Amino acid sequence: MKRLFSTLVIASIMLFGAAQVNATNFANVNPDNIVNFIQDEEAALEMEEEESVGFHQELKRRFIEGGPGFMGIVLLCLILGLAIAIERIIFLNLSTTNTRKLAQDVEDALNSGGIEAAKDVCRNTRGPVASIYYQGLDRADESIEAAEKAVVAYGGVQMGQLEKNVSWVSLFIALAPMLGFMGTVIGMIQAFDRIEAAGDMQPSLVAGGIKVALLTTVFGLIVAIILQIFYNYIIAKIDSIVNDMEDASILLIDMLVDYKNRKRI
Repeated sequence: MKRLFSTLVIASIMLFGAAQVNATNFANVNPDNIVNFIQDEEAALEMEEEESVGFHQELKRRFIEGGPGFMGIVLLCLILGLAIAIERIIFLNLSTTNTRKLAQDVEDALNSGGIEAAKDVCRNTRGPVASIYYQGLDRADESIEAAEKAVVAYGGVQMGQLEKNVSWVSLFIALAPMLGFMGTVIGMIQAFDRIEAAGDMQPSLVAGGIKVALLTTVFGLIVAIILQIFYNYIIAKIDSIVNDMEDASILLIDMLVDYKNRKRI
């Protein structure tokens, strides 16, 4: 209706202009030319609308063509994987601290106020590094060896917290393309069943089924690619925090050794 209205308006404007230029010549206008002009304008407008279709609209159309069965499961993998990945990214960003500044603050508090002042600094700082510092300082009165064991043990606990639920993301990365391949195989079997039932190899008979079958693989791969990007970012973030934890542990033990030596003197 919109295209028809537009073409009628354009035709009316042209006819009105022709009438203004020469009313006598307007009487000689061939109606077939007007019909052809309107058809050409409709075709041009239709091509423009097809070109203006966005990527997300095309993606939605292809997703619907794939069928609700395997497509729904693949979409569920994407939703759950993204939910876990976003939760992990938020948690890891909140766990990131300025290790150098924390170590300097703990050292200053240790030199000025002793163990309790350094523990107060760790209480007021979030993140696994501050938690490791607190556990080491809490055992510092016993011995350096006890503090070191506490740091190592609690470091393993913090590493487990950082890696929590990350394995689920890797599961969805592997599961999405496998579900897509399974949908493709089942679609191909159905296409061959149609060929067997018809008793003839007609491209039009199986083309639609094969296209739908391949769409499941495409969307499964898309989901795997998206989740793989998030997964690699999460792993890189965890590695960075773990390296900071190891460096901070070494600094803490050195600080405690210096503090014990000064206290003896």
